[in-house]
Amino acid sequence: MTPARSITVFSHARPGDTETALRRIVELATEEGVEVRLPPAEAEKFGTVPGTEPASEDPPDLALVLGGDGTILTALRKFAGTGVPVFAINFGAIGFLATIEPAELEKRVRSALRGEFDVMELPGLAVATEDGERLAVNDISFHRRQNGRVAELAYSVETEELGEVRCDGLVVSTPAGSTGYNLANGGPVLAWGVEGFVVSFIAPHTLTARALVVAPGDALEVTNRSRSEEVDVSTDARTICALAPEASMRIEFRQRQALLAQTPGATFYHRLRDKFGRLSY
Repeated sequence: MTPARSITVFSHARPGDTETALRRIVELATEEGVEVRLPPAEAEKFGTVPGTEPASEDPPDLALVLGGDGTILTALRKFAGTGVPVFAINFGAIGFLATIEPAELEKRVRSALRGEFDVMELPGLAVATEDGERLAVNDISFHRRQNGRVAELAYSVETEELGEVRCDGLVVSTPAGSTGYNLANGGPVLAWGVEGFVVSFIAPHTLTARALVVAPGDALEVTNRSRSEEVDVSTDARTICALAPEASMRIEFRQRQALLAQTPGATFYHRLRDKFGRLSY
């Protein structure tokens, strides 16, 4: 990658955890001759940070995130389709999508500003809603309403109905998202680079519901078979709308939607081992 001329910084909701790191990043960027932009929400959190500029409509060369997976996903969605890589420092719990840990900030951020990192192209999932198409980088999930009845969800691939399941919900995950909600459901981990997506169920009320890996070119349709109960629909754990009784939603796999920065030579399998630990028997 070429050296950055400008970066935009995003952080999670606890500025007290990240302010020292932000100020050091500004110092490093200044030394490298890189402009640092802060979006309005970040300026509101941190106040006046010497050496920074307000974010502009022009995309930066690099998005730098101080946070966990939720904040990283927000940045990935924001810059999807723009060619802007997202370089993330883990200030969350697991931080599976994070590029580095805080202890590596000094060395790795300076290298990142010089363009010394690899880029992983991440796919996404597009869902059509009444308000237009929405993109998920990790997953799209359907949940029964709190205090509502068990959801009745049918799912079809390329118009072929595969089943109807009474459950608490259904999760559709990309490879990047397969280590999240899908894994908690007992679904398979898909290595980054696998072309396709996985469908898994939340607390299915049957012994026959099994996770399904769907080919990348095949469209999935989820139907709410309830006659009276809506189900909530979320992208990357953020509720976007409700699926009405007897209504359907179409989900499609989209290649190369977002760019995630990685340290040179990093692999998915190293990340998997590092974040989740070695398997033991």
